[in-house]
Amino acid sequence: MIQLQQVERHFLLGEQSVAALAQIDLQIHAGEYVAVMGPSGSGKSTLLNVLGLLDRPDSGHYLLDGIDTAGLSEPALAELRSRSIGFVFQSFHLIPRLSARENIELPLTLAGIAPALRRQRVDELLAQLGICNRAAHKPAELSGGQRQRVAIGRAIAMSPRLLLADEPTGNLDSHSGEEVIKLLERLNREQGITLVVVTHDPRLGARASRQIRMADGIIVSDNQTAATGGTESIESPSLAGPTA
Repeated sequence: MIQLQQVERHFLLGEQSVAALAQIDLQIHAGEYVAVMGPSGSGKSTLLNVLGLLDRPDSGHYLLDGIDTAGLSEPALAELRSRSIGFVFQSFHLIPRLSARENIELPLTLAGIAPALRRQRVDELLAQLGICNRAAHKPAELSGGQRQRVAIGRAIAMSPRLLLADEPTGNLDSHSGEEVIKLLERLNREQGITLVVVTHDPRLGARASRQIRMADGIIVSDNQTAATGGTESIESPSLAGPTA
């Protein structure tokens, strides 16, 4: 589903160019549950932005479902992003003046889905998320866990094949965080959504079936959980750092 080939992304820090991503080669198959981990500045958030088509690499290729996104126009990228990718953020990013129902419905409205179909889809999501009784409440009237459930509903309203979660439990207490991550895992397990979670929490990362660790813009390890419950190491081409 996802294929990165020699992807690089640089930023200017003063007059110095810093490699946020350096010659990244990565494949993620449909239906995988992947955790991307690493310290601040390791490149994990930049990688997530590239995967989500929010940022373009400076060089290399990103193929999503076989489509090379490098040459796509901004409108084409926006269409592909809307159709294929859902986002869940640490800070929820809900619209304060809209109710929970209206926040979930927003991407359907923007996509031009007919009102009757929108209502049916949102009703299904509210029931699935367990927040039917909070549908008319605005974000300020919801708990942190409820707000994140609304954000997840919005993220999956268009039935994306890829769900990107950036520190999804970062602003939640332990109980709410556990409920949210179990919900994301259920979407991965039961609906086959490819789930990529960026986290600094090793306990959360350990729940994924694959753990990718980053440092200084490169992938330093890529471990796949085997069916027996152990892990097998997959050496990354980026392990030795950039090559000429």
